Parts: sequence; structure tokens; C-alpha cells
Amino acid sequence: MITSPIWLPATVAAGALQAWRTAVQKRVSHSMSVNAAGLVRYLYGLPFALLLFAGYEGLLAHGPLPVSGRWFLLFCAGGGLAQIVATNLLLLAFAHRNFVVGTAYSKTEAVQGAILSYLLLGEKLSLLSWLGIGCGVLGVMVLSTGGRRMGPIDFLRALGQPAALCGIASGLFFALTAIGIRRATQELSTPDPIRAALIVLAVTISLQVLMQGCYLLLRERDQLGRIFASWRVAGQVGLLSSLGSALWFTGFATAPVALVRIVGQVEVAFTFAFSRFYLGERMMRSEGVGLILVVTGVILALAGTL
Repeated sequence: MITSPIWLPATVAAGALQAWRTAVQKRVSHSMSVNAAGLVRYLYGLPFALLLFAGYEGLLAHGPLPVSGRWFLLFCAGGGLAQIVATNLLLLAFAHRNFVVGTAYSKTEAVQGAILSYLLLGEKLSLLSWLGIGCGVLGVMVLSTGGRRMGPIDFLRALGQPAALCGIASGLFFALTAIGIRRATQELSTPDPIRAALIVLAVTISLQVLMQGCYLLLRERDQLGRIFASWRVAGQVGLLSSLGSALWFTGFATAPVALVRIVGQVEVAFTFAFSRFYLGERMMRSEGVGLILVVTGVILALAGTL
């Protein structure tokens, strides 16, 4: 159920910011472990998340803080943990293939999110929206070939490669993240979706810093120095992460998870731009075809809501 039209511009902007943040985070990951690179986005993002929350409360929010339901912290923690796992898997996918291909595999989250949100939240979509999801996933599969011509057997074999497995698993955990965040926003007694999103953001990132920070402290203490030494680039990751998450969370608070995720696939278009101009990676012709399919899928999904 769509409760506010704000979900659409918020989702498109979130896709752009996520592509930018992921490109910057990939550069950070070259100098530290996967877990350390994952902690960067939460540790450096927390101050910005708190500033966004405080700024909104001071300037635009009305009345006392909303009361939270008894499952609020559980959904925040569950969604936060799923995002930690998804981010680590995405970074592992990057280690095996390039930036675009790693992102493409993770975008299978759209269909995974549609199935899970139907099973767990009872969210239903129109036939046209389902066709859009299918078209988008087909585009993602074309992108996942990395510009190579592949037959059906070669394609199935490619799905068993580490990059594919990590990317698809990443999409699953990103889908679980979206479901956890949507349920967390529903646990807050406020009609203001932006306020709910910013509260969930601040609480979730705080829990993520605690969870992944404790893991590094116990298992990878030598990585902590690298995290603080990279503060210039890491600060950019934190800012982009908080802004992007605030927009994603607003989308999840106001529209079905599957719809937000399929429209969020416009991130792939931004990913190509950052891959070409920021990371210097070349785009193949077949990747252009895949991009067209993804955009077509987004248009069909949107048409299904009219």
C-alpha cells in the first residue's frame, strides 16, 4: 500500500547516492578487510544520521517523539544485521568481478524482495508490476555476463561462480533489510513517514556500529587503525550512506518493499556512470542492452501502480 507519493523521488535519489557511495567504498576496500570496509559506512555515517534526525526534529517535526512498539528494536537490529551481511557479500562480489557486474548480481534483490514481502508482509503487486520485475531481473542477468557472449549452459555455469553466489546472496540480505526496516517504521506511532524513517535510521546505524564494531574489536583489531587513518575518504562514504539510507528508509515507510526495490534498480544506470567516469571501467554493448531492459522494467513497474 502506497501512503505517500514521496516514495518515488526518494527512491530515485537513493539509487543515485547508493551508486556513488558504493563506488567510493570500493576504493576504501582496497586498503582494508571486508568487515572493516563495511564498518566504515556505519561508523562515519552515524554522526550524519544523528544530525539529520536532530535537524528534522528541530525544524519540521511536531509534537513529542512517537511511541515505539515492542518489536521496534528487534526489527531495527534484524534489518541492520541483514544489511551488514549484504554489504560484506557485495564487497566480496566486487573482489571477484568488476563494480558493475557485482552490483548487477545484487540487484536480483528486486524479485527476491517481491517474493519475501508477499510471504512475510502480505504485500501484493499488479501483473504489470510483476512483468516489470521480470524484465528488470532479465536485464540484470544480461549485465551479469560482463559483456561476454554466453550460451544457456555457460550462463548457468557462471551462476555458480563466487561473484554470482556472493552477489545473489547479497541481494537476498538486502531484501531482508528492506523488510526489517519497513516493519520497524510501522512500529512507530507517527503519521510522518520522514520522521519515522530518520528515527529508524539513527537507531539502526547505532546498532550496526555496535555489532560490527564489537566484531572487529574481537577478531580484527589491527584493522581499526586503518579505518581511522582513511577518514578523508571514509567521511565521504559515511555522508553518502546516511543520506542514501534516509531516502531508502523513507521509500520503505511509504510504499511496498518490492516496488521500492524495482524502481531502485535505476541505481544500475548511475552505477554505469560511476563505473565509466569514476573508476575508469569500460562498458560493453551487451551491458547497454541490459541497462535498457532494467529501465524498461522500472517503467512497467511504475505503470502497474497507476
